[in-house]
Amino acid sequence: MPNREKSQAVFDRAMNVLSKGVSSNFRYWDPDSTPVVKRGKGAKVWDADDNEYIDYRLGWGPIILGHADDRVNEAVAKAVENGTTFAATTELEVEVAEKLVQMIPGMEMLRFTNTGTEATMHALRVARGVTGREKFIKLEGQYHGAHDYVLFSTASSPLDKMGERSSPVPAQIGSGIPAKIKEYLHLLPFNDFEAAEETVKNHHEEIAAMMIEPCLGNISGLEPVEGYLAQLRKLCDDHGIVLIFDEVKTGFRLANGGAREAYGVIPDISTYAKSLGNGYPVAAFGGKKEIMDRIGGGEIAHAGTFGANGSSMAAAKAVLEILESSPVLDDMAKRGEVLKSGMNKVLTDVGIPHQMTGHPNMQGFLITETPASEVRDLANHDDNFYNAIMAYLYENGVWAEMDAREPWFLCEAHTDELISETLNKFEDAVIAVKN
Repeated sequence: MPNREKSQAVFDRAMNVLSKGVSSNFRYWDPDSTPVVKRGKGAKVWDADDNEYIDYRLGWGPIILGHADDRVNEAVAKAVENGTTFAATTELEVEVAEKLVQMIPGMEMLRFTNTGTEATMHALRVARGVTGREKFIKLEGQYHGAHDYVLFSTASSPLDKMGERSSPVPAQIGSGIPAKIKEYLHLLPFNDFEAAEETVKNHHEEIAAMMIEPCLGNISGLEPVEGYLAQLRKLCDDHGIVLIFDEVKTGFRLANGGAREAYGVIPDISTYAKSLGNGYPVAAFGGKKEIMDRIGGGEIAHAGTFGANGSSMAAAKAVLEILESSPVLDDMAKRGEVLKSGMNKVLTDVGIPHQMTGHPNMQGFLITETPASEVRDLANHDDNFYNAIMAYLYENGVWAEMDAREPWFLCEAHTDELISETLNKFEDAVIAVKN
């Protein structure tokens, strides 16, 4: 374990004033090993004891260019000189919205908010408002934020609490959620069109929306099978159901136009956050004008004091201009493919059964002999072996999430040299764990 004398001292203080010493449940490890980060630059972070890591967590996805990117920081610093929040529209806000409409296929109108949770919450409300229906379809293993309606059968849910695949049971995440909430859900497995078709056929008159992550951002980046998303698009069209893509992770990461561009399917509404701000808190939801135009005017509620604030808009504009003016994501994908194929070779050469998963910019792997296409298939994954590899890497300066469900994220600052260094340490880790 890396030295953590200073980190432990800070975390001991945190435990006195922050619940579990953190501001998000997912950040907590235990009282004696939870990390305390001091700074980040590019593709690296340093903890309070100055231990250095090549970072593949990237704040769980927001960092698309690199930590503390000078171009983004300078744009924000300049913008905040003029103030940040005015309870009014700004030209900067309009410029960012125009850029989003230009870059995202099928995007016609949008609203800004602050977090991915807010974006999915509002998208679901809009879908209910325009359809007059209340229930929605959620896919097992997908995480759509921390509001009550979506905290069921996520990536964090125990597989043995989900019921039978043919008759899923909502597996609630934590207490404090009203018991009746789960009655608004229809749960389905990912990558199973027949299950979706049957549910819609039997219940379409009560279903407002189908909310899906186009690929599983919290299940190792598992991607949709060929034709699956297009089939869902037609199914929603045929039954007046609003198709919502949760692109909080895939937006401005898979492609400049997100999953819409990568997979060639246009939903009715998409939600965005994370990579849109390179670490600054900014989010958006939007899609067809005929749907988004129903917001306001006494019809569908949406509000937020800090939505489209000056710092977040400046960050988003800088990120979008960088992505648009240079092949950041294409170049990143090439380096990501080197990482992915390199890890695949290491595991293959050592004789470890595995499956490489996800897009090169948001990838992962599972230790399994059984192909995985949805969350229930993780029952065949060897958590202990995977976690041991990640622990070795962490102790040797490469930080990917300890849990295989969270993908490895890349950013523009992951150079060829850093990828090569990662692969060398990965090989050492796999050999050490196997032996």
